Amino acid sequence: MNAIETVVQRAHRNEKAAKTFITICGIGMALVPLLIGAFLFIKGTDTFFTFGHSVTEFLFSGQWKPSDTAEGGGQVGAAMFLAGSLVTCLLSLIISLPFSLASSIYMTEIATPQRRRLIQPAIELFTGIPSVVYGFVGMTVLIPALRHIFPMPFGFSVLAAGIVLAIMIFPTITTMAADAMAAVPKSWREASYGLGATRWETIAHVVLPAAKSGIFTGIILGLARALGEALAVAMVIGQMKVFPTSLFLPASTLTTAISADMGGAMEGGEYNAALWTMALVLFLLSFLFIFVIHQINAASELKGGRN
Repeated sequence: MNAIETVVQRAHRNEKAAKTFITICGIGMALVPLLIGAFLFIKGTDTFFTFGHSVTEFLFSGQWKPSDTAEGGGQVGAAMFLAGSLVTCLLSLIISLPFSLASSIYMTEIATPQRRRLIQPAIELFTGIPSVVYGFVGMTVLIPALRHIFPMPFGFSVLAAGIVLAIMIFPTITTMAADAMAAVPKSWREASYGLGATRWETIAHVVLPAAKSGIFTGIILGLARALGEALAVAMVIGQMKVFPTSLFLPASTLTTAISADMGGAMEGGEYNAALWTMALVLFLLSFLFIFVIHQINAASELKGGRN
């Protein structure tokens, strides 16, 4: 009896230790983004609290001449970088979304199981390719091709960055959309066919509406990746500090400006603080994307509960 009690007590101790370890890990990982956010807030708000610039100037002014000294006195209008990030992300989404939806529809609704087992791993393989490979291929293959097709003075352009980003976010949107469509009950499709609907009518009026929350989630996750990409974009966009007035001209984004200038900016200077503020803006935009995902999922669950 004592031996049995000893085994039971040991099992309870092991379970308690495992529960404590898992709890610590879970809370610790949940605190990591909060700590990162707090650090970025401390570093990123020096532009406003230490050097006296306004949020309006930073977000809406195009005058970018920060002083690389601790005294400040420069101009920190980052609107051109913010505009470059938004334009390239939107362009990549416009290019990638039709291909992503078409691929996901084919995999879930048209392809045979054998073809899906072949195509899906090939699409997911895109996610494992390093960013530098995308950038190198874009620089050596895409840019000369664009310069040959369009009347472009450089080849390095917003269009090149948008195409590279579109290829990079393609597997994210496709995989999420395909999983969402595959989760639609088979009985719904059969009911649609029973009412006389064709395959395409079933896809358009049953499958896509039912899977829209998962599709939107994939779109937002793809946008988040496009927004945070630096290396591949830096290799093809040209990194010219101007507003993106044309798809065929160079520009710059928040991530490319940070990666190019952070290493040379003086620690504690106005230039360094402005770059940290850019990083804070990127963090807030990513947080906004995550919030939107949760709102979409919550609205979808609420609608499903009512139905």
